Amino acid sequence: RRIRHACIVESLMVRTTVVIPTYNEAGNIETVLTRVRGVLNDAHIVIVDDASPDGTAALVERLAEKLGGIELLVRPAKSGLASAYRDGFRHALRNGATICVEMDADLSHDPAMLPALVSAVSHGAHLAIGSRYVPGGRIVGWPWRRRFLSRWGNRYAALMLGLAVNDATAGFRAYSASALALINLDDVRAEGYGFQVEMTHRLVRAGGSIVEIPITFADRTEGESKMSAGIVREALLLVPSLALRDLFGGRRRRRRQAG
Repeated sequence: RRIRHACIVESLMVRTTVVIPTYNEAGNIETVLTRVRGVLNDAHIVIVDDASPDGTAALVERLAEKLGGIELLVRPAKSGLASAYRDGFRHALRNGATICVEMDADLSHDPAMLPALVSAVSHGAHLAIGSRYVPGGRIVGWPWRRRFLSRWGNRYAALMLGLAVNDATAGFRAYSASALALINLDDVRAEGYGFQVEMTHRLVRAGGSIVEIPITFADRTEGESKMSAGIVREALLLVPSLALRDLFGGRRRRRRQAG
């Protein structure tokens, strides 16, 4: 009986893995890892580095010895944010993670909010989003043009796709392992903001539950932004393609039901 009880407890244990993609983040990574370890003492941290020429990977290796529970995955070239998250999530799931967190390495995502995101998922949500656009959420350090683009881009995605989500482009998130199974990472193709929108859309269509937790988003102070016009264009074009997929997929389902 004791052995059986121990097995049940073990199966219910939450194993959290925080996935952080990096490219030229030597100026931020020590602060980020120290703060993450400070609020999630038992979490595993996976750094997915795209062969940063500034020595980010070497710094992570030294910090891993000091802080513990940090794993470094080095990819041979810069391959994009979304593919880094997909690789990091797959690695985490193979190693028993029950909750997978994604966050940036540039300190725009405050590690102090990690316990709230993880708690929401551990209490039943499939996805917890650190949201800039719910009451209590805010953005610090962005020019008005970028605020406008982000705010209305989210409204555009919500309207076109029928998403009851205020911040579908947010990159500060915690997923349950079951949510990632519902989404099916192998089928997700988008990059950049489009990746966040597609992941949200897939989870909503699969019947997953989403909660939004207000955060303060602060623009980076070290290093260079990875934002580009191409990333914005991809997100804008992705939304109508997902809407068309919903439309034609719904028609096919109705035909099958009618037949």
